[in-house]
Amino acid sequence: MHEKRLQKIITNMKKHHMDQMVITSPDSIFYLLDEWIHPGERMLALFVNTNGDTTLFINELFPLQKDLGVKLCIYNDTEDPIDYLEKSVNLNKTMGIDKEWPSHFLIRLLKKKPGLQVENGSIVVDEIRMVKDEDEIKLMKKASAINDQAMGKIMEVIKTGTYTELEIGKKLGEIYAQYDTNGFSFDPLICYGSNAAQPHHSSDQTPLKINNSIIIDIGCISNNYASDMTRSMFFGEPDEEYKKIYDLVLKANRSAISTIKPGVKFSTIDQAARSVIEHGGYGKYFTHRTGHNIGLCVHEYPDVSAVNDMIVKEGMIFSIEPGIYLQGKYGVRIEDLVLVTKDSCEVLNQFPKNLIVFDSLK
Repeated sequence: MHEKRLQKIITNMKKHHMDQMVITSPDSIFYLLDEWIHPGERMLALFVNTNGDTTLFINELFPLQKDLGVKLCIYNDTEDPIDYLEKSVNLNKTMGIDKEWPSHFLIRLLKKKPGLQVENGSIVVDEIRMVKDEDEIKLMKKASAINDQAMGKIMEVIKTGTYTELEIGKKLGEIYAQYDTNGFSFDPLICYGSNAAQPHHSSDQTPLKINNSIIIDIGCISNNYASDMTRSMFFGEPDEEYKKIYDLVLKANRSAISTIKPGVKFSTIDQAARSVIEHGGYGKYFTHRTGHNIGLCVHEYPDVSAVNDMIVKEGMIFSIEPGIYLQGKYGVRIEDLVLVTKDSCEVLNQFPKNLIVFDSLK
């Protein structure tokens, strides 16, 4: 058990007027207990109250190899775990419920505890997880350093022109394995030609052809923490419009990064990127938010968007990834992870952002 993290969560429970909580997402449980448990359809729940009492409800199919520092309630497949959980629940106290908890568990609990007041309690844990401690920062810097190296290696493979988008993804998996990672933090987005005009194109059997734009959006899991980075490039001779939008996206990326420091609103960072692209005449082609927090999961709370007026804090790590997408033609996205420091920020990705053009396959 990470006691300091637990105490922060208990303090935040009080702030949000939640006297008890059920935490069920495996990543949040790992954050507190330093143990990954993937329960599938079976109930996994960490019950916490503001008195500091903690109980982990877990199926016997998942034997624990170490003392997690919490009380255990172990059940089997012939038992309903809600029968055990409801005994810990105080009907007269507000309960926070993890947003990812399947509704069939919650419905059964509410039937056993009619009148129980429940709230979406994920914000309690999310607000603590969004600010990384020193150990987390070291691990995330390492993950991004690996991603930098992987980007360089996979780019050399792409330049051969031998592999489809999907095949490049498989090659990337082999590269990550060389660094003893835990695999992908998300399915890699390898996009050739007009596929790059789809912000979340799923890689397919498209081959690389002359005069294709390329987007490479990749990330790995290293020591349980995620990385994420995007670079755009071109095979052949890019036309003037492609060069223009690349320059705009790069300026937008740098503009957003230059605004980051404690006390700034996330919406201000988003606007710093978006205004560059809007002033360049391509505002309607920047169709997504500027970024997202990252940690144990590749997408965490909160986001960098026009509607998020939350204040940036030291220790946060999030992406800056503006893009322009011209349907049927090509797209450009440039993404870095940034760590908020005492006075500004540190960019975690060092792979170059200048436009790379392959004038021949080799």
